[in-house]
Amino acid sequence: MQALILAGGSGTRFWPASRRRRPKQLLPLDGDRTLLRRTLDRLLPAVDPGDVWVATGRELGDQVRCQLPEVPPAQILLEPVGRNTAPAIAWALASMPPAKRQEVVASLHSDHWIEDEDAFRSTLVAAAAAAAERDRVIALGVRPRWAETGYGYLETEQPSSSGADGPHQLLRVLRFREKPDAATAEAFVAGGRHLWNAGIFAFRGTTLLDHLRRLEPALVEGVTAAAADPSRLDAIYPELPALPIDTAVMERLDELHTVVLDCGWSDCGSWAALAEALAGTGGRDANAARGDTLALDASDNLLFSEDGLVAVLGVEGLAVVQSGNAVLVVPKARSQEVRRIVDELRRRGREDLL
Repeated sequence: MQALILAGGSGTRFWPASRRRRPKQLLPLDGDRTLLRRTLDRLLPAVDPGDVWVATGRELGDQVRCQLPEVPPAQILLEPVGRNTAPAIAWALASMPPAKRQEVVASLHSDHWIEDEDAFRSTLVAAAAAAAERDRVIALGVRPRWAETGYGYLETEQPSSSGADGPHQLLRVLRFREKPDAATAEAFVAGGRHLWNAGIFAFRGTTLLDHLRRLEPALVEGVTAAAADPSRLDAIYPELPALPIDTAVMERLDELHTVVLDCGWSDCGSWAALAEALAGTGGRDANAARGDTLALDASDNLLFSEDGLVAVLGVEGLAVVQSGNAVLVVPKARSQEVRRIVDELRRRGREDLL
């Protein structure tokens, strides 16, 4: 199995810790290891470092190489500009030697949170085996732990069952469902036929390129030319269709299967999601905390400090984040809106804070 780590995101919802030169995947959100390093570490028992590929932004190349010294430098692919996940995946596949491209490739993100890494690895290996067996495209679908409105869902042909069909149940995906409202999310969870879409896929590289060639021929033509002649990359890449892999391919396949993932997964897409992942680290007051923090008569907060003390008194339901030259205070329930602050700072020309 080849593993492709997508590490080009900007992580604006994690401002002020996430900045242009240190985006979310390069943050040590729970200790010393960054999310990117954690991603590689959970892969290594199942995938050789020589079979790992990374797609990231050119401006992050030095940091990524420093973080992942085991990965061959030539397999850290540097995008001149971000064009979403379909071009990144297609370019990586086109850049692989033909023999590697014919193997199963696991495509995954660099900034997700996994509690049970053994369960994740075993599920990924099972998905790779299912992809190889009948040349399928496999999506990893997470069994919902609550009625989440911030995730997309995979609607399956039959309900998933905890352990009834073995630890790695394989189900046919009928359709992708966009982020639902609260009532729809409750119905999804109650019905048992919907899984969170983790954005993690397994497929033979040649098979996915064939699908892309049929569905998005201009994209494959472009990445093939860039892989054959890297000197043309800067001219070709910015003109590629900026499409997520879901809409470019996955939602348009006649047949897609999912392997059920049960490992404490989170896309860690906001400060509220981090609070969920760090639940319990704040002690008896039920605050989630990292760094030098103090909470008095306060509960259900996320307290995050990279330099100096963050102290709160008599508040609840907040995310309070100190990083570098900025402090963020936001209700956890509105932490998905942090990118509005980033947009406003950019409008005001505050590049020093971005």
